[in-house]
Amino acid sequence: MRKSHPGTAADLRGAARLATDATAGLADLVEAVHERVTRIPGLDSAALNGRTRGITGLVYKSIRGVTRLAGGSLGALLGLLAPVLHPAARASDTADAAAPPREREAIVAALNGVLGDYLAASGNPLAIQMAFRHDARPLPLDAAVLAVTLRGVHGVPGVPGVPGVPGVGPRLLVLAHGLCMGDRQWRREGHDHGTALARDLGFTPVYLHYNSGLHISLNGRELARQLEALVAVWPQPVERLVLLGHSMGGLLARSALHHAALAGHTWPTRLSDLVFLGSPHFGAPLERAGNWVDVLLGATPYTAPFARLGKVRSAGITDLRHGYLVDEDWVGRDRFARVTDRRHHLPLPDGVRCYAAAATLGAQGGDLKDRLLGDGLVPLDSALGRHRDPARTLAFAEDRQWVGYGMSHLDLLNRPEVYAQLSRWLGH
Repeated sequence: MRKSHPGTAADLRGAARLATDATAGLADLVEAVHERVTRIPGLDSAALNGRTRGITGLVYKSIRGVTRLAGGSLGALLGLLAPVLHPAARASDTADAAAPPREREAIVAALNGVLGDYLAASGNPLAIQMAFRHDARPLPLDAAVLAVTLRGVHGVPGVPGVPGVPGVGPRLLVLAHGLCMGDRQWRREGHDHGTALARDLGFTPVYLHYNSGLHISLNGRELARQLEALVAVWPQPVERLVLLGHSMGGLLARSALHHAALAGHTWPTRLSDLVFLGSPHFGAPLERAGNWVDVLLGATPYTAPFARLGKVRSAGITDLRHGYLVDEDWVGRDRFARVTDRRHHLPLPDGVRCYAAAATLGAQGGDLKDRLLGDGLVPLDSALGRHRDPARTLAFAEDRQWVGYGMSHLDLLNRPEVYAQLSRWLGH
């Protein structure tokens, strides 16, 4: 541990205390949404109160603060949080700032999901810059530097590495997280699909880290560009590329394929499999409920979190209303206007094995919980690409669809039966 200047340490402690004392409002929305996924009435004896439990609850408690001390000022709150959350703050107290604390990462990911477009537009240092990562460390898109970085975290033949981490190989698995989440949140309750697929099927997992509050099409364009660079500098020729997206991450993958085609990228020729976990291909009704703030105003416990946002919610969230993937879906339009679905239809890519795994809180298809709640955030039809207009339905083959009953949106990240299905699909 490196000693820091006494004044610096005192300033950081003071900023941390002030940020902690300023606990109240912005995080309430994110936590309430999270709670409704994990504690749906009828499945939990405790009443919904907008609070999560355990470690998750502690994370949200640490960022609660817009309305109480910050007086409702977004800039004021972020000013309080920046000294504590920015990597430079940790670098002053430790010699190893390469892997920020997991709690900080979760806080920043939540802030970016709700306010990421504001953070980016205002040049706030808390805005996440898209990058591929492993073990929470960025992977540089430079061949020589990437090789050195990978040797440090993977252990290629002849070079000592981290025990239990597979070597870098030609099977590349890219995992894209969902709204308000980060790359480290693929690990849930001790399980990480990427690590397990590396162990069992020989993939090298790379985790996308991005600002989920930006428009999906903007993130999709940048993902396409970075995938082109990653494949070009990968230490071995990529024989098989798999994209695995949870929730919004799946929409990002589809958008990236669209932009890759426009730009003439070559990485789609390496893409063998595209896997969606609970991706809202045709939108999430909870966002649409939030759009009707004046009408609903939290009429149900499921719409209440989004209703709180009003016109503060990010572009990433409003894109989830119908599942917007391209610029033309939103450019020149009021994203808060009450409009019908005018989404440009993007079919599944040709020559790629596409899979859709969905969850439902219902015990069986078509029961009351299934029809009303889906997985708590995404309806079953949306996750499986089913549209009332057959021409717009995504053509997932029957044997490439799977439904987990009695599961929530987040259960798709860790339930054993979900991983078993992923392993069967990708282990062909």
